[in-house]
Amino acid sequence: MRVYQTNEIKNIALLGSAGSGKTTLAESMLYEAGIIKRRGSVEAKNTVSDYFPVEQEYGYSVFSTVFHVEWNNKKLNIIDCPGADDFVGGAITALNVTDQAVILINGQYGPEVGTQNNFRYTEKLKKPVIFLVNQLDSDKCDFDAVVAQMKDIYGPKCVQIQYPITTGPGFNSLIDVLLMKKYSWKPEGGAPIIEEIPAEEMDKAMELHKVLVEAAAENDEGLMEKFFEEETLTEDEMREGIRKGLVTRSIFPVFCVCAGKDMGVRRLMEFLGNVVPFVSEMPKVHDTRGEEIAADSNGPTSLYFFKTGVEPHIGEVSYFKVMSGTVKAGDDLTNADRGSRERMAQLFACAGANRIAVDQMCAGDIGCTVKLKDVKTGNALNGKDCDYKYDFIKYPNSKYSRAIKAVNEQETEKMMAALLKMRQEDPTWVIEQSKELRQTIVHGQGEFHLRTLKWRLENNEKIQVRFEEPKIPYRETITKAARADYRHKKQSGGAGQFGEVHLIVEPYAEGMPDPTVFKFGGQEYRINVKNKEEIDLEWGGKLVFINSVVGGAIDARFMPAILKGVMERMERGPLTGSYARDVRVIVYDGKMHPVDSNELSFMLAGRNAFAAAFKEAGPKILEPIYDLEVFVPADFMGDVMSDLQGRRAMIMGMDSEAGYQKLQAKIPLKELSNYSISLSSLTGGRASFTTKFASYELVPNDIQTQLVKEHEAELEKED
Repeated sequence: MRVYQTNEIKNIALLGSAGSGKTTLAESMLYEAGIIKRRGSVEAKNTVSDYFPVEQEYGYSVFSTVFHVEWNNKKLNIIDCPGADDFVGGAITALNVTDQAVILINGQYGPEVGTQNNFRYTEKLKKPVIFLVNQLDSDKCDFDAVVAQMKDIYGPKCVQIQYPITTGPGFNSLIDVLLMKKYSWKPEGGAPIIEEIPAEEMDKAMELHKVLVEAAAENDEGLMEKFFEEETLTEDEMREGIRKGLVTRSIFPVFCVCAGKDMGVRRLMEFLGNVVPFVSEMPKVHDTRGEEIAADSNGPTSLYFFKTGVEPHIGEVSYFKVMSGTVKAGDDLTNADRGSRERMAQLFACAGANRIAVDQMCAGDIGCTVKLKDVKTGNALNGKDCDYKYDFIKYPNSKYSRAIKAVNEQETEKMMAALLKMRQEDPTWVIEQSKELRQTIVHGQGEFHLRTLKWRLENNEKIQVRFEEPKIPYRETITKAARADYRHKKQSGGAGQFGEVHLIVEPYAEGMPDPTVFKFGGQEYRINVKNKEEIDLEWGGKLVFINSVVGGAIDARFMPAILKGVMERMERGPLTGSYARDVRVIVYDGKMHPVDSNELSFMLAGRNAFAAAFKEAGPKILEPIYDLEVFVPADFMGDVMSDLQGRRAMIMGMDSEAGYQKLQAKIPLKELSNYSISLSSLTGGRASFTTKFASYELVPNDIQTQLVKEHEAELEKED
């Protein structure tokens, strides 16, 4: 395989909802380019893309697959992304390292929720989009209705390049209004028969051609002038106008294809090779210092590792994009993130599970290598005098969480190692060992996402695991001031233990003035602030600790011990054992013994005095509240709102966006536990949602009573 220069390389992300036919299209593209000799199928489990056992088990793409085709002296690097929203990490990664999105639309259903999500990602990343209507041979396909839907959602930027003469099982021909030719195929597909447009189609073809010419001309002043003068453009001028329109996202070309029969695929590849932008025509990536990195093969060598795959008998396969310079087999490079040296012993052009060895790769190219010692997803390898680092891929927040345990506790360490390895393959799996909840939590994008993780642990790693409901990270606080004292006294021969602490607790709010006086039981307690510590708690909120002891009742050297005792109780609140927050503690009196007082005595006295005061201070439980955004078809809005109201959600607003309703709400984390399953069930998988932590709020009294009882029952079991 020859070395392709930067201006001969195009990088393309293949996106679409589950079932839109991306894997089948990838097979046809590889077949047309001669990379494979016969096309596989998802049903036969022999496709280039879905080659992992878990993908063949479920019949779904789980990982993105990188492959390339050589076409008309160009190299097209293509990343086939999973369609299910649960595996959105693959699509987001691919869009960040490619320069063109091809979004497949199932001709039976039109734009679906996955289409909407993918389009939003392209919008955010400012990537060009080509729409490809697939499955034209389906009985249910209504091409004109699909195009009308697309124009409703995406506006007049959707411009047809092609349209089918008929759809359904008899589909075998289309009109191309860029080339103004009729394309038709024999039953086996492949090479088209190219003919003049029949008379009965000419009016429609000319009308669409004129729309296309005008859309192409709008992207270049010179072309616009020529269009006004001559009312037409040459093919090359139209291609140039479309290319510029793609870069600025002012045109979304619409193509037709029947990937399953290999009809229209060759023409699509011609367009990709001739028209879509090169790496050099797209906005430059910035490194972590904000510097622009130009895709220049003569620049310093820098590789960004965007994906790690783990394959049987091979181990880790590391996928990279050459951000700058040229990399050669045998090059020694430095890991900018970890400081280690790595040798690029072999370079490969990717073709799914197959790899083609190459000697070198230039800026803009995508490849893979094996047997690196210390390279993780997101790392950069650089040549001499170069220290680029990258952090441009941002993944969405998790939507579904479960606590995970090894059935055999002796395999816990092995399970953790496997989970961390799997996170390298999919960074949207987030592994958290929660000290607070005393659970290992796995966060993902949905129930199917985590079910896939469990399948892989049990089938690939032979580790039996079980999922449990994750505990909720409640917080405890107080709602009024209270006073308590505690004497710790212990005598056991020799030196004893003695410490007595008198303290007041009250709710703390940012900016409140220092305390001056309190009244409890008709008695007044005047406060003289001698020393104050404000502690930002790692779990959120504050503890303010004030020393107001006068007359040397407690030596200042014992104050850190009292604070330590208070902190211990803050870490295990008395109501549910959750972290406490936003409390002010004033130590105003106490007693000590000249011989028996020590740090331990005052730590225990402080801890118990604080616990007693906390229970008298109107203690309340706080729960985490999340901002929720749901994208839902209008037909399902009533059901979704009704479900949310049953989950204690507060509806904050509604809006419409790109043909979907956008519903905003605030919802307790506890009620989000199975929300992804419920929403999918209510809407037939046609809705999606995002969440973001908002705040901690008081739980209702009935729920607090229930939580306290549950905690007391747990403590009794432990005893």
